Parts: sequence; C-alpha cells; structure tokens
Amino acid sequence: MQKMVTMQRDCLARRVPTGEKHILPEGEFVTLTQDLGGNYTVTWQGNMLRIDGTDADAIGREALTLSFTEPSDGQIDEAQVWEALETVYDPEIPINLVSLGLIYAVAVDQNSGTVAIDMTLTAPGCGMGPVLVGDVEYRVGLVPNVKNVAVELVFDPPWSRDKMSEEAQLEAGLFF
Repeated sequence: MQKMVTMQRDCLARRVPTGEKHILPEGEFVTLTQDLGGNYTVTWQGNMLRIDGTDADAIGREALTLSFTEPSDGQIDEAQVWEALETVYDPEIPINLVSLGLIYAVAVDQNSGTVAIDMTLTAPGCGMGPVLVGDVEYRVGLVPNVKNVAVELVFDPPWSRDKMSEEAQLEAGLFF
C-alpha cells in the first residue's frame, strides 16, 4: 500500500525507530506506506516517519479527534488517561496497548500535573519502543490538566500473551 500524498499543512512526525521529532512541511510529497492502528507511516527524504492519527488531516485523511471534558475541579481524571492510552495501538499488531497488556501502571501526581506510566513492549528488542513511548506521551498529554507525561519502559515482569485481554487474544487469533 504505497501512495504518494502531498502534505496539506506542516505536521509533526516522529522518525522510526528512534522517535526523533521532525516537521513535515506543507506542500512536500510523502509516500504513505502504512495505515494501521490509527497512525500513519510515511517516507520522506529517505526517512521513515510516523504521523499521529490526530494529525491525519495533514495527509488528506480524517483526523482522529480526542476530546475530553475538562474536570471542574482542575484535576487530572485518571479514567481519561486510560481512555487516551486505549487510543494508542501497536504498529505491527493493530490492537491498543491497554488490551495488549503493555501498560503496567499509571500514577497521577495532581500537584505537579504529572502522569507516570510504566509500560513494556511485546519483546525487549522491539525497535518501535521509542515511537510507542512518543505515542503514549503525545496522546496522554492531550488529557486536560496534564502538564508532563513520564513513560518508563520496564521489562520485569516480561510481557506474555496471557497479559492480553480475551478480546485482544480473539482479535489476534490467539484464543481458541
């Protein structure tokens, strides 16, 4: 699925697999190579980059809209953090990180506006780790009153498919 598209506006993208941020300029041609899990992979000037689904309009697609009700108490709503996490998908297995069992812990510090997240990967050597961390930071950062997102990749305990929800196992064809 390779398709040449023109950037409709300047857009933030992250380099695969390092997660380094780049701005794709309006009017540039990029090659759309993957459309899975609510994000888009493009190539531009010899680089593979990932565009968040909330910026899909920059490549002529319908943008994913994340909207959260502002809590009246000015606090971070942990349920909204989990809701944001459920919109982040593994790029190779189009199942969200929560259903895959990759999110081990979420801690909200209301005083500093910080959300600390412990997450893992399906394999310690997964090259998409920095990109997934960037996805989590970006999406959780959209939750009202979040000022900082701190993601720590942990590998203890190691991930295994039994951490997946039954629905995710069915979707992946692993549950019989």
